[in-house]
Amino acid sequence: MTPDDRVEDVLRSLAPQVLGVLVHRYGDFARCEDAVQEALIAAADAWPRTGVPEHPLGWLTTVAARRYVDMVRADSARERRERAVFDATPPDALVAPAPDEEPVRDDLLELLFLCCHPGLAASSQLALTLRAVGGLTTAEIATACLVPEKTMGQRISRAKQRLREVGARFEPPPEHEYGQRLQVVLHVLYLMFNEGYSTSAGAELRRADLTRPALHLVRRLHERLPKSGEIAGLLALMLLTEARSQARTGPDGTLVPLAGQDRSRWDAVAIAEGVDLITRTLATRPLGPYQVQAAIAAVHDEASSIETTDWPQILALYEVLERLAPNPVVTLNRAVAVGMVRGPHAGRQPPPVGRPRPSARAGRRPGGRGGDLSGGRPDGWQPARAAVSPAAGDREPDRVRFGDEKKERRCRNRLRGSDHLLSGPPGCQTRGSKR
Repeated sequence: MTPDDRVEDVLRSLAPQVLGVLVHRYGDFARCEDAVQEALIAAADAWPRTGVPEHPLGWLTTVAARRYVDMVRADSARERRERAVFDATPPDALVAPAPDEEPVRDDLLELLFLCCHPGLAASSQLALTLRAVGGLTTAEIATACLVPEKTMGQRISRAKQRLREVGARFEPPPEHEYGQRLQVVLHVLYLMFNEGYSTSAGAELRRADLTRPALHLVRRLHERLPKSGEIAGLLALMLLTEARSQARTGPDGTLVPLAGQDRSRWDAVAIAEGVDLITRTLATRPLGPYQVQAAIAAVHDEASSIETTDWPQILALYEVLERLAPNPVVTLNRAVAVGMVRGPHAGRQPPPVGRPRPSARAGRRPGGRGGDLSGGRPDGWQPARAAVSPAAGDREPDRVRFGDEKKERRCRNRLRGSDHLLSGPPGCQTRGSKR
């Protein structure tokens, strides 16, 4: 038998005796049990190094009794402090207001700022937002992010620990950081919706458990900050994109591109709300990338068919978006729009070096009818989706049955269009993530 095994046997046999002595002496079972546990921990730490004492029962009883006295003293001091605070508090302050008299406080924005703290990785920001603000369980978040529940639980725990380490506080950021931090919040909500609307992995094309909370949170954020043009733009973008969700798959589970969708199945109420919101926002707020994406989506949603879509307006909007937020996907979608306006061969040509950038002023488009950007309406996630084949001469079939993994992957890659206009790969998909 090793020394550690002997110590363990002694402690196991003596623990009930020590507890009996303390309960007989003091009478407080719960506090005595805690004191005995602390004494056992102290013995397990010391005895393997110093050896079991000559009278182990007396050693444990003495240490446990001292721990008990320390607990009583600490509790008494705490109670005295609490009593002093209570005595110094006016009686009126001790009575809570009636439920119908208490002012309603909306801490959503502060909570979002906390969950999207720049000290966290993008995957942790998204997971913590879904848990704390979206109301999803750890199991639901793990399913949505395609990781085991244990892994997601650890990720959320590490995110909370990280917030403590960086000293994050439940309050709005300093004024000089406010705009940048708000963009991080919008970006996380964008990722949440984007991953739900067109999943980056897995058999399901759409995850309502991600799109629904994202849309709800952006709507609440818009109610809190109605003067923010980008929040309004993101809400309009989500409304106009989600309006088409029911028509994206056929009855046999096949993926239906924009050109082949039954537009009578689109949500006319959501489209009307999104168009009205982006129209008012473009007329009164400084222009931003989310607003331009929403304008592109509105153009698609208001068209009765792919042939009647106002492609010149879409091209003008993409040129504005390319100025505001240039990235390869925006450039690709602009090329598709060029192909729809000027022919497939024009769309294949690279943009000329040094070509003049269009004005980013809201309400003006080159060669437009009065240049009303609010007359153009967007598709932030798939403006080019249905146009890729006709613009690029792609002969691959437009409809691919789910279950054929290779064909489905090709179809997704070809049809995803601008699913991640600003974000790149969605932060929710984090297989192999270290955080």
